This record gives sequence, structure tokens and C-alpha cells, in this order.
Amino acid sequence: MDRRILKTQKAIIGAFIQLLAEKEFEDITINEISDRADVSRGTVYLHYIDKFDLLDKCIDIYFKKLFESCMTLNGTTLLLSKSFMIRTFEYLEEHAFIYTTLLVNKGIPTFRNLMMDVILGNLSEVIDASSIKRDINKEVTLQFLASAIVGLLEWWIIKSIPIPAKDIAEQLWSLLERFQVIPHLPDSN
Repeated sequence: MDRRILKTQKAIIGAFIQLLAEKEFEDITINEISDRADVSRGTVYLHYIDKFDLLDKCIDIYFKKLFESCMTLNGTTLLLSKSFMIRTFEYLEEHAFIYTTLLVNKGIPTFRNLMMDVILGNLSEVIDASSIKRDINKEVTLQFLASAIVGLLEWWIIKSIPIPAKDIAEQLWSLLERFQVIPHLPDSN
């Protein structure tokens, strides 16, 4: 892709993220986005159908960046693991402004929902592969755990990262082991 197009799209998305940090999604206009990005309205419309398309593309970009950075190790996709959790929290810490904005803005639950879906999928595979007792309905277990993990991520990022990334990841892993959500593995890194 042409470097000028990438530069323009980056400016538009950057302006959009800044505006999302300042106001609710529904209150943002294409004029504000174009002014902040220092491009014309027509340029915004050249790249995006409307602000909903821009939001979708923005979420796709940052969701892919998060999971491409955290979910692969040496070219292989990871299931739920301590190293995955540590990398995820470290990545969120490093890019806190963007992810705080995407999680905090009440007008855009899409990012949170995508996180829930990925965590549900990973947890489902972990539970299927483990020897965890099946005395509780699997769907109840999955919903409870995924909600707890996403809730913890939200709390941690919204509260301006009150605990270092490695520490919160290790505490979460410890809780999952303690409550026998995941089997205690001596080499679970």
C-alpha cells in the first residue's frame, strides 16, 4: 500500500482515538475527526464509509495488534498460559492509552466483546484439554471465568495500572490454579 495512504489512515485513526478519549463515540463527528487529523472531510470519506466504519477498522487494527503480539510465540498460537497472560498485560501496559480508550468509551462495547470471545474460546479449549472435574455446567464455568478475566483487565487498565503487569498476570494465574480452573502445572510458563 502507498505510504501516503498509510500515513493518512494513521493520522485519521490517531485523531479518532484522541477524540474517543475526550468524548463519547456518538458525540464525535467526521468534521472533528478531519480537523484533528488535518485532512479534509472528503479524505476521511475516501478511506472510511462513516464513523462506524472507522470505529470497526480501528477496533480491528488494535485487536489484531494485541493478539498478534500476545497470542503467538515462535509462530505458534498459544492457549491460555502464564506467558500469554504476562505478555498480554505487558502489551496493554505499554499501549495503555489506546486500550483504555477502547475499553472505557461506553459507546463502543465491541472491543470488550471481542476480548470476551477470544478468552471464551481459549478457556473452552483449556477446559476440554484438562482433567478438571465436570460437576458444574461448562457454559456457566466459561462465562464466569471469561467475565472475571475481562473484568480484571478492565479494572487494571481503567485504574491506571495499579499493579505491575507481571504481578497482576501471576496473581490471575495463581487464582485460576487455586480455584482449579486450570490444572496446576509445574512448568506452566
